[in-house]
Order: sequence, then C-alpha cells, then structure tokens
Amino acid sequence: MDTRRAFLAAGAGTLAVLAGCTSGPNGGGDGSGGGDGSDGTTAGTPTPEAAETLATHPAARDLDAQPRLGPPVDEAAGVVVAFEDPSCTLCRRFEENTLPDLRSNLVDTGDAAFVYRGYPVIYPWGKPASQALESTFAADADAFWALKDHYFAEQGTFTTDNVLEETEAFLASETSVDAAAVVDDARNERHDAAVQADIEAAQAAGAGSQTPIFYLFRDGEFQTRVSGPQGYDVFAAAMGF
Repeated sequence: MDTRRAFLAAGAGTLAVLAGCTSGPNGGGDGSGGGDGSDGTTAGTPTPEAAETLATHPAARDLDAQPRLGPPVDEAAGVVVAFEDPSCTLCRRFEENTLPDLRSNLVDTGDAAFVYRGYPVIYPWGKPASQALESTFAADADAFWALKDHYFAEQGTFTTDNVLEETEAFLASETSVDAAAVVDDARNERHDAAVQADIEAAQAAGAGSQTPIFYLFRDGEFQTRVSGPQGYDVFAAAMGF
C-alpha cells in the first residue's frame, strides 16, 4: 500500500488531529494545543464532506479572491486552503517548519496551490492584524505575503495596542505600499467584508475555535482536513504526492 493509500485508509475525509491553538472562553487564546495532543491521524467514519469538491466545499468559497501562492487552483493538482491566525503560536510553527517544504516541493514546482485565509480566533491582536492583512492584500499581493511573514516572525512583540502602529512602520520600511493609507483602511475596517468572508467560510467548514486548520484537495476533490502544525509528509501524502 503506497503512502497516500495508507493515509486515506487511516482517515479518509475525516479530521487528521494534531494539537492546534484554541481560543479561550472569552475569545482570547490560551496559546496551548487543543485536540487530543496526539502526533498522527485519527481514523473515523467517512463523512459527506469527503464527496465535496472545490466548487462545493465551504472552505473554498470565493477562493479566487484569496491570497494564493502557486498556480491557479483550477490548474493545480493539489490545493491547500489554510485558515490561520497571526497571533497563533502553532500557526507560527507551521509557517516555520512545514510551509517552506510545501513551497519548495509542491508550490514552487506548480504541483500545488497554497491559499491563505485569516481566522482570527486566538489572541485579540489577531483581529486588527487580520484587518491589516486584508487591507494590505487589497493594495499589493507581495506586500501582503511580506506582512504575513513579519507577523509570524515577530509574533511575540505584538499587542492589540501596538499592532497597527508596528504594521505601518513595517509596511513603510519594507514594501512599496502607502503604509499610512493601508493602516487607515485597517483601522476603519474598510475591508471587513473580506475578513468576515474568511471567518464565515471557516465556520461553515467546521473549523471550530482552533488554528491552524487546513482543507486539502486533489484534482478538485476534497481529500481531508488537517488540524495543527503537521509535518510536510502529512500534507504530501494526503494530496497524493
């Protein structure tokens, strides 16, 4: 049995569980892992979700309007739809340890597309940061990816009070966008419709209160949902690479 078949036999169309950040009772994150704390997949009964496609799965709503790395989703063999919170420490672990391998092995080669969607449910500063990400994406896609990387790289330095000020300083020094205008858009939530579209897609897809969470597709068909900062091999196997 090859790797992908073994993976799907273990949990086709079901949740692959690894601890993720979870939001607290008041909407603040606990910064700890949720789930069952295991380090693998959990077998379960296939659900109707397994029969869904990029055209029907709620996680893939308005996918063409989202920040994307790699080929268009309708041209990619594999598609990763990621829901992340800039304030989530385990999202940072995924960004540091798994995303580089996904990019070099699958995205940069044109085999898979990586789509980022904001899901600010952990610490409070993730909400204004998500507003800033959408405002930046509306201005310039390259600046969006730079700001996203900056949030995760410097995660421990941000608070609700300073995140927009620090965002403006970063955009002004490291990108070509009008930093003051972008942050004014974020402060006034002028791109809130895009923020809410991501949140509604995550909730409709059953993301719950945990990040990061990923929805994986192969040849347009939904394969499985992965929770937590799983390693590259889990993503590759689930998409048949």
